[in-house]
Amino acid sequence: MSPPPPNYELQEWWNKDRLKAHGFLSPSTPQSPLPATTPGDASSQYAAVEVGTPTTPVGAGKSRGRSPRQMSWFLLLRLLGSAFLLASLPSRIFGLFRTAARRIATPTHRPAPDSRLYGLIRGFLVIAILLLVLELAAYFKGWHFSPPSYASSAEVLEFIYANWLMIRVTYLAPPVQALANMCIVLFLVQSVDRLVLTLGCFYIRLRGMKPVALVEYGSAGDLESRNRMNVDEYPMVLLQIPMCNEREVYQQSIAAVCIQDWPRERMLVQVLDDSDDVEVQHIINAEVQKWQQKGVHIIYRHRLIRTGYKAGNLKSAMSCDYVKDYEFVAIFDADFQPAPDFLRKTIPHFKGHDDVALVQARWSFVNKDENLLTRLQNINLTFHFEVEQQVNGIFINFFGFNGTAGVWRIKALEESGGWLERTTVEDMDIAVRAHLCGWKFIFLNDVKCQCELPESYEAYKKQQHRWHSGPMQLFRLCFFGILHAKVSFFKKANLIFLFFLLRKLILPFYSFTLFCIILPLSMFLPEAHLPAWVVCYVPGVMSVMSILPAPRSFPFIVPYLLFENTMSVTKFHAMISGLFKLGSSYEWIVTKKLGRSSEADLVSYVKEVPEPRVEINIHRSSSESGLAELNKLDVTKKAGKAKMNRLYRKELALSIILLTASVRSLLSAQGIHFYFLLFQGVTFLAVGLDLIGEQLPRQPTCIITAAPF
Repeated sequence: MSPPPPNYELQEWWNKDRLKAHGFLSPSTPQSPLPATTPGDASSQYAAVEVGTPTTPVGAGKSRGRSPRQMSWFLLLRLLGSAFLLASLPSRIFGLFRTAARRIATPTHRPAPDSRLYGLIRGFLVIAILLLVLELAAYFKGWHFSPPSYASSAEVLEFIYANWLMIRVTYLAPPVQALANMCIVLFLVQSVDRLVLTLGCFYIRLRGMKPVALVEYGSAGDLESRNRMNVDEYPMVLLQIPMCNEREVYQQSIAAVCIQDWPRERMLVQVLDDSDDVEVQHIINAEVQKWQQKGVHIIYRHRLIRTGYKAGNLKSAMSCDYVKDYEFVAIFDADFQPAPDFLRKTIPHFKGHDDVALVQARWSFVNKDENLLTRLQNINLTFHFEVEQQVNGIFINFFGFNGTAGVWRIKALEESGGWLERTTVEDMDIAVRAHLCGWKFIFLNDVKCQCELPESYEAYKKQQHRWHSGPMQLFRLCFFGILHAKVSFFKKANLIFLFFLLRKLILPFYSFTLFCIILPLSMFLPEAHLPAWVVCYVPGVMSVMSILPAPRSFPFIVPYLLFENTMSVTKFHAMISGLFKLGSSYEWIVTKKLGRSSEADLVSYVKEVPEPRVEINIHRSSSESGLAELNKLDVTKKAGKAKMNRLYRKELALSIILLTASVRSLLSAQGIHFYFLLFQGVTFLAVGLDLIGEQLPRQPTCIITAAPF
């Protein structure tokens, strides 16, 4: 029996589909058909597809649909792809469990002293387990359907359960329900605030509203053919890079600031190094000297006594005598890489607006797709800049200074009292004081400055603790100052009720209390009920609004919702610490950075810098740029210590509480509550085992190739 003739039509369709899938062929690009061949021809073993200028007219062949045989092959290929995906799931799940087991087996860091919050959570955990055992015993005895009478209880267990029913109905359920109702009201108020901000952002986009500069500065290269007067029109700008032990990122930040497209004689770079590592001091100083030899006005400053952390560092730098010659100061943290036109896009907004104190740029992130943790951070910060900062900047000319990627008018800094060391949020402190002095702020949503997101949960947790304890410190210190300030009632109300109370205090309070305490507690106190719309629908809508500025993050909407509730325990603890002056509220730990910019970026920075126009005898070895220079910079790494994992006890305890409550919810057949508690408990477990920033090994991709027919 002779073999069937080859199906060249299917071969043509198959190759087209493969080219489209790999990006070699646009879906709208028409292609010429395969040349006719005979079975005996050698060329029949391969399919020829013409890529380039099409010879067939547009729309040719579109009137004919795929044949049933083509559709069968198409569905078969999709089925194979799904099968490979399902086949890889066990290995992925096994990898996750293996990672979790490694986390538990590996020695952990010495745990910090038990906090009061952890003691309360641990007590709640013990009570939840005991109540679950009691409820399971009552369920199997049928007491859920016919509760025992308090007076006629014969057995000890029956007597205990009857007393428990009486206590929870009479004494426990009413206050828990009252607290739940209060948290629901706060939740709705905060949701309305977020809705108003989102609508304000839509209005800004619809109307095309954005700050407009009255002047425009040309690039530094345009000044070569102009006279000296043009150069003098550029204001004097001081650029500060505060850093502390920034071994990984010092090169890229210094390079990005030094290549600003601004006349060199009109700018000065201050590298404010607070490093206590002598080796780091030497390599940063050497980097500064390298840029000095290139003709850049840059100086290195090191404090022997690191008091006041970043605020003390900036305060010390502003006390230099030469600062009086400068009109503006731009501040960049060590992991920030401003574009070369940063100053040309920000400084013009001060001209013609003498009441503007700050021009703040937006952050962008070089590692936002590194792991799940960075993706979730990107959602939060994108909403913060796109919605909160932009709306507040357009409508009320006030927002919190982000501490970096901003330009200050030095006169405004001095009139507002300068940098103070009283809190760990010196950026918010100076912004509030400047606002009370009548200064205005401008936010530029279209000017972006690249930076790096924390990739480990440990670094992110410490950062969030500082960001949420500092505002409460500041609120406690400046509350009476706001009341007595000579500003309008609207500004006072906005600062106290919206800026501090609603967005800094109420948000972490209700988020932790409602979803981590009251919700699992209501499973053991059925008389205190939380409606399904509070548990599921409203949080879902709020999550959708939060992701709108980052539409590519929609697949992560469920992890985002669960992770935000998980972070509420850290934010709540930080808020309480700052409000009541607990010890950890004044802890300042530099966020760990990995230096995600590639060496090619550094080389491009160096290549953009022209040769110095001053006559200096420079050794070639000290001015040479490129990969050779990077290879010469051989920094001796300190002896690495054995890797230690962290287990986060508060998160682990809360995970057991939520999972215990989910089991109890099954007895009451509460579907939505069960699924929410289950997934939230698993999320707390993953975070407690420090798996949220874990980069699991990627599975090899299986590519199916078409054999000749």
